[in-house]
Parts: sequence; C-alpha cells; structure tokens
Amino acid sequence: MRRGAIATASANASPASQGPASMYKLLTTSLVASVGLAGWPNPAGAELFSKTGPVIAIMANELFVGEAKGHLSGAGTIAIHSQKNPDVTCTGQFTSSAERGGLGQMRCSNGATGTYRFKRMTLEKGYGTGSYGKSSMSFTYGLTVGESEPYLKLPPGKKLGHNGKALELVDVDKVRDKNRQGESNLQALKSWSIERYRAVLALLHGKDD
Repeated sequence: MRRGAIATASANASPASQGPASMYKLLTTSLVASVGLAGWPNPAGAELFSKTGPVIAIMANELFVGEAKGHLSGAGTIAIHSQKNPDVTCTGQFTSSAERGGLGQMRCSNGATGTYRFKRMTLEKGYGTGSYGKSSMSFTYGLTVGESEPYLKLPPGKKLGHNGKALELVDVDKVRDKNRQGESNLQALKSWSIERYRAVLALLHGKDD
C-alpha cells in the first residue's frame, strides 16, 4: 500500500515540484504545440497567430495602398488597390523564411501579375521590390508614410502627401510653393503685427504728452 501511494503522489506532483528538468520539458512541449498550431489548416488556429499591417506600394508609377496579413509560420496574404483608380485591385500570397527571405506573387483585376521579394525589418515591418506587369514595383508594410519614403521608388517630381482624407502622390514643386506661400504669409503677419504695435505705442505716447 505504501509503495502504491508513493507512486500515485509522484504522478500527481506538479512540474515545479519535480525539478527543472520536468519544467523544461513542459515549456518545450507547450512551445512546439503553439508553433504547430500556426501551420494547422484550421482557420481559428491561423487567426490566433496572425498580424495585419498597412501596405504602401508604388507600381508602374502609381500609388497602391492596402493591407498584408502574416502568420507565425511566415505565410500570408496581401490585398491592395490603386489610389487613383480603386477599381484596380491586386491580391496575392507570400511566404517568408530566414533562409530564403520573403517571396510572393499577386494577380490584379486589370490582368497584370506581379512577383516580389521582401526583407523583414521586424516581425511586423519590412520593405521589398519586384515586378508589376512590364513595370517595377516597390513597397513597404507596417511602416508609416515618413518611414516608407526611403524604400519607395517614387515617380520623378512626386512625393507622398495627405489630402486630409487619403494618402496620395503630390507634386514636389506644388508642395514647395505652398510652403513658400505659407512662409510669406507668416512674414507678412509678423510685419503687420510689428507695425500695429508701433502704432499703439505712438498713440500711447501721444496721450502721455
């Protein structure tokens, strides 16, 4: 009886009470199960370890925006559309590994196809280049507009800007002229303020006399 009781107590003991070796085995088993879940065809398992981020792309000198969704396994999907003509949409899939980097392909509603490579900066951010029809493409994912510009091949004389509603390609010269106009207006306001200040001082001094 005593031996049976001891065996039962040992079997029911917690991993912590059984020592570091058992604890390590439990953690390893849990990690393997988690990683394995990401490769299951079960959508619930895939959703549990997925991350969605914004995509900014320049394709055939046009701006495309959308989202990319990646999974812990390194696989994922991309869905973007032309900002100028929203009816032009592109969807595709990609894979990523430490050995080969990121590879992907997509098909667009206008009949064009594309292939691309990308480099991960972090698990949620990166940039890449590729082909779109007979033209080139460059893109970023998970980055802000300011962070994206160094990695994008923008059309000559263009830069990314926001019109208050959406991201767009704007003329560099127009942005420069607008900034100059703003500086000119500010300088005029300063000059007017100084003149008004001097006029008030002169009026006050006149009353004192």
